[in-house]
Amino acid sequence: MPHRKLTKSAITADRRTRARYRKERRFKLYCIGALSLAVAFLVVFFTSLIGQGWSAFQQAEVLVEVSYNEQSVELPLAAVGEDARPLVSRGFYRLIPRQVEQNPELMDTTKEQWVLAKADVDQYLKGKKARLRANEKKTVDRLVEEGRARLAFNTGFFTNGDSKLPEMAGIYSAAVGSIYVLALTLAFSFPVGVMSAVYLEEFAPDNRFTQGIEININNLAAVPSILFGLLGLAIFINFFHVPRSSPLVGGLTLALMTLPVVIISTRAALRAVPDTIRQGALAMGITRWQAVRDHVLPLSLPGILTGTIIGLAQAMGETAPLIIVGMIAFIPDAPGSVTEAATVLPAQIFTWAGMPQRAFVERTAAGILVLVAVLIAMNALAVYLRRRFERRW
Repeated sequence: MPHRKLTKSAITADRRTRARYRKERRFKLYCIGALSLAVAFLVVFFTSLIGQGWSAFQQAEVLVEVSYNEQSVELPLAAVGEDARPLVSRGFYRLIPRQVEQNPELMDTTKEQWVLAKADVDQYLKGKKARLRANEKKTVDRLVEEGRARLAFNTGFFTNGDSKLPEMAGIYSAAVGSIYVLALTLAFSFPVGVMSAVYLEEFAPDNRFTQGIEININNLAAVPSILFGLLGLAIFINFFHVPRSSPLVGGLTLALMTLPVVIISTRAALRAVPDTIRQGALAMGITRWQAVRDHVLPLSLPGILTGTIIGLAQAMGETAPLIIVGMIAFIPDAPGSVTEAATVLPAQIFTWAGMPQRAFVERTAAGILVLVAVLIAMNALAVYLRRRFERRW
């Protein structure tokens, strides 16, 4: 075929096509760069977090002879020999009178046992900066050589409540408070949210009033969480006199915050059910409520549960509204009921982050790791429920 010379318009069109392809390649590179940057931030975040927090799951212990007698009950420091006395945590000495009271057979006995070391010894054994005297460091080194000083798994981090002593501080009381608060949040927000969504989606007339309600619900989902804390303070504490710092007021406050998320996700799940399901049910002569109860709700339940779990995961990580209602107090013991003073994991982490002792830094990071693990587990459960029970129409 003879070579045909391109026209001016064809050359212009070809240049525009190449320009569009270049723009597309640049856009792909921008997207890859943004994704790489996000992944890099996550890697740096988790690397820093794990690097600081993993050591909190180990705790220094020393093997000493403990004498249980009248003198050690009245003066617990006398229970341990003078060489190891400065290395043992003050928290252990406080437990001696209680141990004798609970086990009277310990009286007038001497036992060799592993006891909790103080925070500076713990930091020294972990290779971190510690405020120990030269003779104390020599004593620690000697105990390590003799096998009488070690780093053991820190069970106290999971079984103890908060403490002013870093080596005694744990997340147990905060974890129990978080469970209470989340249970109450679910108990209040789930039924109210689901019923409100069912009415708005299935029964409410389409008029300005219901449209205004829908707009306000959508706006409430974007309101800063601290405003819900102020609302909880004004309504539940000042008006209804719910005990301050209790899981009850915390659960009610977070229920208000979670309610818009539950309503919006439930409406989306109901809207995903095809109208043919409703029409077929109504054609059989059943009522509108029976069609919703027996057909629409069961089919939309996976989406409802997914949205609810995501809302609870968001509530799990909230601190600002709970600070407003007083759930940031020093709580050494786990609450026994929903009306007793309590704290939650995010508030506990916030408190530890402000402590001056260096040993609290690793406990802050470890608390964040535990909280992140719980949040990942909750989101993974939501994904599993959606994929396990999801139906494609």
